[in-house]
Amino acid sequence: MEKIPSFLKNHDKLQPGLYAQTDKNGITTFDLRFKRPNAGDYITPKALHTIEHLLATVLRNSEKKDDIVYFGPMGCRTGFYLLTLRLSYEEVLALLKECIPEAMALDEVPGSKREECGNYLEHDLEGAKGELASYLKILEAAEAEG
Repeated sequence: MEKIPSFLKNHDKLQPGLYAQTDKNGITTFDLRFKRPNAGDYITPKALHTIEHLLATVLRNSEKKDDIVYFGPMGCRTGFYLLTLRLSYEEVLALLKECIPEAMALDEVPGSKREECGNYLEHDLEGAKGELASYLKILEAAEAEG
């Protein structure tokens, strides 16, 4: 079988940041890498789940909602995938810099009631906000570097 594109990247060289790859169908997969792979520092399962709820909700309510295909966690717990249509790297960077603070301002986890979530007991709002704050600094530093 062919390896999928993300498995072709040397994960020992990946650093936290934002990476993009567009496929033949015009869908761009953004790798929101919060943590350095294989470094022993991972997003906790509860914070990962909460970030998924927070950012998925904010992104799907943004002005770019029609261009959002999917947002979800990486199984390795080092980040998230954001799949988009028609959005450039610069547009997604600006969108994330707008949506992350909005997600961090939420006082409760959207969709976290028993009837709304398949694992409603596994959330960590404060942990998620801490991870989002750290990632926002990564994005801002990368943008400042050019």
